[in-house]
Amino acid sequence: MRRIGLLSDTHGYLDDRILEYLADCDEIWHAGDIGNLETAHKLSLLKPFRAVSGNIDGTELRKDYPVILRFFCEQVEVLIIHIGGYPGHYAPDARKEISAATPKLFISGHSHILKVIFDPKYQLLHINPGAAGVQGFHQIRTLIRFTVDKDILKDLEVIELGQKGIISM
Repeated sequence: MRRIGLLSDTHGYLDDRILEYLADCDEIWHAGDIGNLETAHKLSLLKPFRAVSGNIDGTELRKDYPVILRFFCEQVEVLIIHIGGYPGHYAPDARKEISAATPKLFISGHSHILKVIFDPKYQLLHINPGAAGVQGFHQIRTLIRFTVDKDILKDLEVIELGQKGIISM
């Protein structure tokens, strides 16, 4: 059983509350737009860290974090792509990857809009954790925690970190 902390679109911003919410997780996954190496480094020191690079991530981040990441956690195949779209409106690269080998869990970021949607066409769960950073049009900063237990995804929690212009303590 693995407890996962999932975030996206930090754009180089991490506050102490983010780190506190991730502290009890077994792994941290980031769906792109990390922002800088310092952010990736802080997260990787906290827990095992998996991430994809996003459209704002530069050459240094792209060396360590691919655009597409596919792996197994427990018995769940996971696909992470920063610009992925959502069920019925997948981005071309995501549609290609999902059609070629359908994962059980598809994660994307980019939109800054938190979504958890089951896709009946592909029989997968799509999660976009919203944005944990302070840049972008979103109003509330968010992240998600959930558990992978063998082939079951459970105990999903949406964490609201407060308005992006106000740091909650």
